[in-house]
Amino acid sequence: MTTTTNNPYKRLRVLFPDHLGLARGKYIPYSQMAHDVRHCSALFALAFDRTMVPAPGSKLLEGLPDFDVTFSHDDIHPGWEDDRTGVVIGDAFFHGQPLPHAPRTVLRNAIAEWEALGYVPKVGIELEAFVLQPNGNGGWTEWDTPTAYVYGTGLAVDPIGLFDKIMEAAERCNLPIESLNSEYDTPQFELTLAYGDVLQAVDNIFLFKVLAREIAAKHGLRLTFMGKPFADRGGSGLHVNFSLQDKAGNNAMYDASASDGLSALAKHCIAGMIEHHAGMAAVCAPTVNAYKRLRPAQLAGYWANWGYDHRGVTVRVPHERGKATRLEHRMSDGAANPYLCTAAVLQTARLGLVNQLPAPTPEEQDCLSSQSTDKHVPNDLNLALDAFEADTEFVQAIGADFAAQFTATKRAEWEKFTAAVTDWELRYYLPFL
Repeated sequence: MTTTTNNPYKRLRVLFPDHLGLARGKYIPYSQMAHDVRHCSALFALAFDRTMVPAPGSKLLEGLPDFDVTFSHDDIHPGWEDDRTGVVIGDAFFHGQPLPHAPRTVLRNAIAEWEALGYVPKVGIELEAFVLQPNGNGGWTEWDTPTAYVYGTGLAVDPIGLFDKIMEAAERCNLPIESLNSEYDTPQFELTLAYGDVLQAVDNIFLFKVLAREIAAKHGLRLTFMGKPFADRGGSGLHVNFSLQDKAGNNAMYDASASDGLSALAKHCIAGMIEHHAGMAAVCAPTVNAYKRLRPAQLAGYWANWGYDHRGVTVRVPHERGKATRLEHRMSDGAANPYLCTAAVLQTARLGLVNQLPAPTPEEQDCLSSQSTDKHVPNDLNLALDAFEADTEFVQAIGADFAAQFTATKRAEWEKFTAAVTDWELRYYLPFL
């Protein structure tokens, strides 16, 4: 991190995550960094297409007042745009109080509730994304990488060294990359950042997504984290790996005396995520498109199950133990707001501990042709919103104010989808009807 005593910046790019996962913010002169940055509260009424929904908390019908974004000078990163621009993520406040539906507030609350129980949560996030190029007709198509293959590196999978440039920029900005490589489908890539304290790890992911998309745009390409941009290929996930540190600094999910190395705490966390599997789907998969990825046999968190080093389940327990013991939640897609889906994982895991829920039997079937459960995510966003609202325990845990604002904007998004005439309808019906 860069401090105010040695900061050479001319300007700051002050960002904050909105309800859609977009990086809102303003540029300010570095000389003005002691001041809060004001924004209109009605942005929490905005949809992707800029239409507005009178969502609770947006104050759209209450005069559209301002809220403030505050930030710590110690959190300023070197920026990727140029050497004179720093970048920082702030918190949203209204009249001196944290904005309850702001994603960073929601995540801070989840962290605080674990800390109140005597644990410090740690997180590492894996991202997947496709690279697109212009199709010549004003749209986008897959990037031309004909020699690509899974777990590839170098020119075979990245003919212009795009990810070399992304990696270099991330290093300059103090964003700790763990690994980059091509994924199973082409032109898809996996991008993983280092494990760490939750808020910093998620802030890093948030900034990294902005950085990576902007580096790609400089080369005439689009890096998309959309869950399922191609019908004939796999989807892009966002996997939340997390563990809990106790007061002595030990990994509380590890128990050397247990036959599988997992503590009772870890089992309760697993149980909580399974118990609230349907209820958390809307937060982890918050777009209409997300449910094209969440299907049986897609290794994408469809089934309410868990297993040991099993990629067909939603809650995977990687084989490492000791300090590296962790749980990997695999439902979220790349378009999910990382603050909100991480908060959902932490809160449902916490409910498992608070309620002392027993973990179900681990999955041992392949999840491609068979699985041991019939419980799964809802089949579309509308049903997922129903399940979210019906899961009142989870709603209270993640925040009723957030839930009200979120469901209002997402219900409007679903209504736009159901009213739209799609290319599929025209191709399928128009020749005959």
